[in-house]
Amino acid sequence: VDEVGRGCWFGPVFAAAVVLDDTAAAELRHLGLTDSKALTPRRRAALVPEIETRSRCWALGQAAARDVDAMGIRVATELAMIRALQRLPQTPELVLVDGVLPLRPWSGPQRTIVRGDSREASIAAASVLAKEARDALIRRLARRFPGYGLERHAGYGTAKHRAALLALGPTPMHRHSFLTKVFTGR
Repeated sequence: VDEVGRGCWFGPVFAAAVVLDDTAAAELRHLGLTDSKALTPRRRAALVPEIETRSRCWALGQAAARDVDAMGIRVATELAMIRALQRLPQTPELVLVDGVLPLRPWSGPQRTIVRGDSREASIAAASVLAKEARDALIRRLARRFPGYGLERHAGYGTAKHRAALLALGPTPMHRHSFLTKVFTGR
């Protein structure tokens, strides 16, 4: 399981859970699967159908910006991951979690793996599916909320995003708890 959008100022945090057997993992690695951040957008998009076809199962989960504001980013990220895991048709024997922090609400066996998205094919596949799904949603939302440049920065904190927030104010999809520094100038 892996997440994307943790540090964004806008939109939900997404997570994906992917179950791969050894053959599928090797095939996907051969096709260039690695951490989604190390792949070009075109390469990520090409890997999505390969992951979906070769995986035993996969699922997405998300937590909204209001969840981030109400619970904090760690709990919201865990919520997105749990939602992805709960949408799988069967419970995985072992959950591999990208990073150093365990998935606290998960009662089954799990293992955290630092830089897991570059070391474990299932985590890399989850990072690709989550990133592509979140980016597609943000592109659609960019049309609903023009002027913020969401189609360019996917909701992350950039100078242009900050300037748009100062000029237009935040939308209901912004993480208000993340915007304190934007409006105080720190």
